[in-house]
Amino acid sequence: MSGAPGETAAPAEGREQRGTLRGALAGLTTRGRSFLAAGFAAAACSYVLGQDDLLRVGLLLSVLPLVCVAVLYRTRHQVAGSRRLAPARVPAGSEARVHLRVDNVSRLPTGLLMLQDGVPYVLGPRPRFVLDRVEPGGRREVSYRVRSDLRGRYPLGPLQLRLTDPFGMCELTRAFSTRDTLTVVPRTEPLPPVRLSGDTPGYGEGRHRSLALAGEDDVIPRGYRHGDDLRRVHWRSTARFGELMVRREEQPQQPRCTVLLDTRRVAHRGAGPDSGFEWAVSAAASISAHMLERGFSVRLLTDTGDTVPGTDGGAGTPGDFADTAGLILDTLAVVDHSDEPGLSGAYDHLRGGQEGLLVALLGALDEEQTSVVARLRHRTGRAVAFVLDTGAWAREPDADPDGFADRLRLLREAGWSTVPVRPGAALPDLWRMAERPRAGAPAGGQTGA
Repeated sequence: MSGAPGETAAPAEGREQRGTLRGALAGLTTRGRSFLAAGFAAAACSYVLGQDDLLRVGLLLSVLPLVCVAVLYRTRHQVAGSRRLAPARVPAGSEARVHLRVDNVSRLPTGLLMLQDGVPYVLGPRPRFVLDRVEPGGRREVSYRVRSDLRGRYPLGPLQLRLTDPFGMCELTRAFSTRDTLTVVPRTEPLPPVRLSGDTPGYGEGRHRSLALAGEDDVIPRGYRHGDDLRRVHWRSTARFGELMVRREEQPQQPRCTVLLDTRRVAHRGAGPDSGFEWAVSAAASISAHMLERGFSVRLLTDTGDTVPGTDGGAGTPGDFADTAGLILDTLAVVDHSDEPGLSGAYDHLRGGQEGLLVALLGALDEEQTSVVARLRHRTGRAVAFVLDTGAWAREPDADPDGFADRLRLLREAGWSTVPVRPGAALPDLWRMAERPRAGAPAGGQTGA
């Protein structure tokens, strides 16, 4: 089942863990067991005392809970459940609504229904609903909200349905095996348009597009296709081949942007939504979305050398834009610290010098890794580094501000535009700073440069 745009509808109805009728007898309530015991006792007394009327009472008391078990056992196999998420992907701190639906596909009405859905504690308390009897062929719909400040993928389910007969003699549980997944992606911020053209043509707002410089004799024509403009007909080739030939349109070169996210465990300190690592993940999501909106072919690169969506990226059409943005956000939703000691994986991946714009979100750097990052500059067109002041993020008074300043200076000397990041810094303000070549002025936070 599929939902409207922005929603995902996934069936939660699954194979039930069917039990035997003996297992259904275990669902007898205290009242049902009491009726059954009283019926057996009355039947025994009628035999001892020779009272036929007492035997009838005993049979009635014994048969009533057994009939309720049989009817309820059959009814629970005729109850279907489904779940729909709206939407299935939400930013951290935002709410999603989960819609539950129960259908009675049998010819008998149900009794009282108690509905419960499995929800991780991070998303909130486990929802429980009590539904009145559902008529044959009827349905009931309920909904609840979930919210998480922590990114990740969270399973929802299984859906459990507890049925009760009108006399309260028996309670049986129907469990559905299918689960759905709610993806909580990092929060993104709108960024102001800045000029990151650099020295290499083809990148940034002022990128140059390739123009056809070949002469008339160097044109490579192709066959005419329905809808081609007649003004593009190449008459000399048409006369040569005996059919309509048109000039090929020169395709503009799509600018490329690589977002490098430093996930090394040794490069970040602290944990939680307010940590420096989470800021870097959110910034990577915001920058990727911003560059995709501006027509760049964007890919996400980590220190391990893994890339998303791939080597070539993709943002040529609106469909590509949505797919690429969704893939990057889904990856950032579950990205975690790596055990890599350095950034050699990313350095080996950036082999050529035509990588376009490189935006790096870096943690703590020692002398060796600063040298690796400096060499990365020669493999890109324009390079911007957002370097986290991990000492300030960890609130360590003994942090080495001179060492942090030296790292920034070495990167600027290598050709990077460096932007220091401290707690409280707003990403849009830092993004404006990145526009300046060799940027490196202090930004935001509790301490100055």
